[in-house]
Amino acid sequence: MSQSAPVTIVMIEDDEGHARIIEKNIRRAGINNELTHFTHGQPALDFLFGMLRGPALVLLDLNLPDLNGVEILARVKSHPVLKRTPVIVLTTVEDSDEITRCYDLGCNCYIKKPVNFEAFSQAILQLGLMLAVIQVPETAGPVPA
Repeated sequence: MSQSAPVTIVMIEDDEGHARIIEKNIRRAGINNELTHFTHGQPALDFLFGMLRGPALVLLDLNLPDLNGVEILARVKSHPVLKRTPVIVLTTVEDSDEITRCYDLGCNCYIKKPVNFEAFSQAILQLGLMLAVIQVPETAGPVPA
């Protein structure tokens, strides 16, 4: 990612198979940033709210075992510091109302996970290539509670 400070990628994905595909193809695209994986939403929010400094990018699944991904998106985007954190929704949900809701809440990109393994791998590789050139804002300091 085009940024002077290292960008931490926070992946919130409960499906271990999808998580492996996402990480593998992001790495294939040349993205070597730290990637922190969470299978549940609350620990991911705790991590994001506890970050002392630095930019982050969130890859967010909507169907999680504890918190709904839409709730996580709303909480990140309503936070005074984290609101600028790019959030890319990666989900199997293909409902036009849900897509609209996510964009209304501030998601930066909504990607439907293809069912086919090869198509999913290719989609994530293309996402990784996009991540190589995007600019990510840096948080100014400790994230207020």
